[in-house]
Amino acid sequence: MTENQSERDVKIRMTPERALLSRGPADKVAENIATEKNRLQTQPKNRLTAREMESITALCDTFVPSMKASLECSISTQAFYETSASMVGTPEILGGYLSEKLRHPLLWLLRTALWLLSTWYGTFILCGIKSLSGNFPYFQRFSQVEVKHREEVVLSWSLSYFTILRMLFRAMKFIVHLIYFTQLDESNQNHAWKALDYCGPDPGHADQITISNSQSDADRLGPLYQALAYNLRPPQLLLPAKKSKPTTISCDVVDVGSGAGGGVVAGVLARAGYKVIVLEKGGYNARSNLSLLEGPSLDQMYEANGFLATDDMGMLILAGSTVGGGTAINWSASFRTPDHVISEWKNEHGLDLFGSEAYAEAMDIVCNRMGVETGKVPPECESLSTSVLRRGCRELGHKVNDIPCNAPRNHDCGWCCFGCRRGHKKGTQETWLVDLLESGNGVILTGCKAIRVAHEERGHRRRVTTGVLCQYGHGSSDMTLFVESKMTVVACGAINTPVLLKRSGLKNPNIGKHLRLHPVVMAWGHFPNCEKKSYEGAILTAMAKVKSKDGYGAVIQTPSLHPGMFSALTPWVSSADFKFQMTRFSRTAHIFTLVRDRGSGTVDSSGYIRYRMDPRDELTLKKGIEKMIRIMEAAGAEEIGTQHCKGDKVRAKSVSSHDFEEFVKTVKGRDYRGLTTPICSAHQMGSCRMGKNEKTSVVDERGESWEVEGLYLADSSIVPTAIGVNPMVTIQSIAYCVSQSILQELRRKIPKQSKANV
Repeated sequence: MTENQSERDVKIRMTPERALLSRGPADKVAENIATEKNRLQTQPKNRLTAREMESITALCDTFVPSMKASLECSISTQAFYETSASMVGTPEILGGYLSEKLRHPLLWLLRTALWLLSTWYGTFILCGIKSLSGNFPYFQRFSQVEVKHREEVVLSWSLSYFTILRMLFRAMKFIVHLIYFTQLDESNQNHAWKALDYCGPDPGHADQITISNSQSDADRLGPLYQALAYNLRPPQLLLPAKKSKPTTISCDVVDVGSGAGGGVVAGVLARAGYKVIVLEKGGYNARSNLSLLEGPSLDQMYEANGFLATDDMGMLILAGSTVGGGTAINWSASFRTPDHVISEWKNEHGLDLFGSEAYAEAMDIVCNRMGVETGKVPPECESLSTSVLRRGCRELGHKVNDIPCNAPRNHDCGWCCFGCRRGHKKGTQETWLVDLLESGNGVILTGCKAIRVAHEERGHRRRVTTGVLCQYGHGSSDMTLFVESKMTVVACGAINTPVLLKRSGLKNPNIGKHLRLHPVVMAWGHFPNCEKKSYEGAILTAMAKVKSKDGYGAVIQTPSLHPGMFSALTPWVSSADFKFQMTRFSRTAHIFTLVRDRGSGTVDSSGYIRYRMDPRDELTLKKGIEKMIRIMEAAGAEEIGTQHCKGDKVRAKSVSSHDFEEFVKTVKGRDYRGLTTPICSAHQMGSCRMGKNEKTSVVDERGESWEVEGLYLADSSIVPTAIGVNPMVTIQSIAYCVSQSILQELRRKIPKQSKANV
C-alpha cells in the first residue's frame, strides 16, 4: 500500500459518515435481518371501501367457491373442495395488496370495476343479462347473483370482444389464485397443500437450519453479513436539518444494483483496491434466512412482490429484487452467449467487443467464478418435467441438450427459485459480492432505493456524474443519503434502469425502448403413475430446440412451478374443473417454449411496461406448442393440455390418432396475442442498449453513457438484442468488460493508487 492510499483510506474511515457505515457484530446483523424479514412478511393494510370489498369477496368466491367433490376422495381433498376463498380470508389479503403493494397503470380501472360491480347498474353493464334475477326488481349487485351465473359471467369475460373485460378476468384470476394458494396460517401452512400433495418448503431445509445454528456466523447468516451496512445509526445524524442537504458519503464508485451486472462490477473494482458502495433496494436473503415458502419469497425476493405485468396484463414478468438480484432466484441455467448472437452483434450492430479475445476471456472468467458445470445430471436428481422432456424427445428422435448450470450436477433442489439454502448455486451473493467483502473495500446498503443520478456541467461536452441520491429505509425510519463518487454504475435491471435514468434527467430517446422479454408459453401433461413429484428435483437441466433459419428460433425447457404460480397459470373454465386440476398438481409436468423475440417493448418513466408481440414470434411460439404437445404424448402423458383460457386438453391415451391430430391443429391455431393465453417472461433485456452512436443506443461499447461522463450501465438493459437463452452469463461477461473500462478511467483519475490484480 502506498502512502497516498493509506492517507486516503484513513480519510474515508474517519469521516462521520464512514463511521456510521461501520459493520456491526453478527448478533446485531442477525437482529436487523430478522427485523427486515418480519417487516416484509407483515400483511399490508386493507384500505379498500366496503363496496369494493363486497365485490372482491364475491369474485374470490366465484373463482374459488365452496362445493362438494364430485368423486370419492380423501378427507383433505374434500376439505379443499368445501373451502371457499372467503372462508380462509383471501379477500382481506387481496384488499391489502390492492391498497399498498400492487403498482400498475390500470389499477384505478380495476378499482372502478369493483365499485361498479357493487351497484345494480354497474353489474348489468359489466355482466349483461346473466346478472338479472327472475324476481322484481330484477337488477342485482354482483354479490347477489347466484354463484352458477357468476361463473358464467366471469368465464364470458375471458373471451369477451372487449379487451378491458379480458384484462379484468386476467387480473382477478391471477391475483385471487396466487394469494389463495400461497397464504399461510399461524403455523406457516396453507389449507390446500395436503389436497395438492405438496409438502411446503423443502423438507431438508429444517435440518439445514438446525445444523447451521451451530456453525460459523457466515454459515448461519450468509457470507455477506459482514458487508451489510446495517449500522446507519443514530438516525438523527442521518436526517439533515434541511431536506435539500442530505448526509453525504464519499467513495470511488457507487453501484446501484447487486445482481448479475452490479455484483460483478462491485467485486472487480473492490478487488482492484477502489472503494465501492452498493445500493440495493431489496433485502439480504441468505441461507438459513430463506423461508423457501412461495408467498413470502415472492414478497421478499421478487420485483413488485411477484405481481409485475405489462400494461395490458398480456405478460407476467418475473424479476429478482434482493441482494444478488436475478442470480439469487435463477434456475441455475448458465449459457455462454451463442455464437450466432455474437456474430450478429459484431457484424450487424458494429460492436467489436463481441467476438474479441477480451469478451471470450470475460466469459471464461465468469463461468469459472460461477462454478459452471456441464454434463448430464444424474437421473435421480432431475425433475418430473425434465424426465418427461428427455423421454418424449428420445421417442421422437429429437436431440436433447444438457444445460450447463452454476451448481453441482447433483444439486437437486426444486426450491432454488426461492434462493439456495446450501449456497451451492453461485449467484453474485455467493461469488462477486464475496470478493467485495473480502477485499475490505466495500459495503452493501440494503433497503436503499436510488432516487436519481446526480450530474453537473464542468465545461465538458458532456455532463459529469457526481454520485447518487438515495432513500435508505430500515424499520420505521427513512433516511436521505447522497453517495458522492468519481464513477457511477447503474445496474438495476432492464425494467428499473431506464426509470432511474429518466428520473435523473437524461434525454436520450432510446432510454426505455427496444425492451426484449423472451416470451414463454407452456403445455402440461398428467402422469398419475409417476413416482416423482412435480416440484422436486433440479429445475432446469435439459432442453430441445425449435430451429429457425435467421437465428430467431426458440428453446423448449422446463419450469419451476409451485402451487401459487401453478394455479395462476392453470386455465379456469369452471370452479369445479379448476379444483380438479389443482388436485393433480404433484403429478402434472410442464414444459415451455421460450422465443428469441424480434418484437420489442418500452418502459416509461413510471416503470410501466408496454409490449406487443411480433407476429413472427407468435408463429414460432405455435411451432413450439405443437412440438411440446407431441413430446408430452410420446412421453406417455394420460392427459395433455395448454394454458389457453378455453382449457384445451385431450385424453392422449384414449383418443384416436385422427382426434389427436385435430387437437394439435386446434391448439396450434389459437391466438396467443389477445390475452387468451398466459405469457410469461423471466428475462428482460435491451431497454438501454449498447451501440455505435447516440442516435440508436444509450451507451457506447465501453458501457458509458453518451450523455453523462463517468456514468456506466452494466446490466441486462445494455444487451443489444434478445439472446434466446438465459442471459445470466452474457450479462456478467458484459459487466466484466464494463468494469475493465471503469478501471482504466479510475487509474487515470487516481494514478498514484496501488492496484491489486483483478
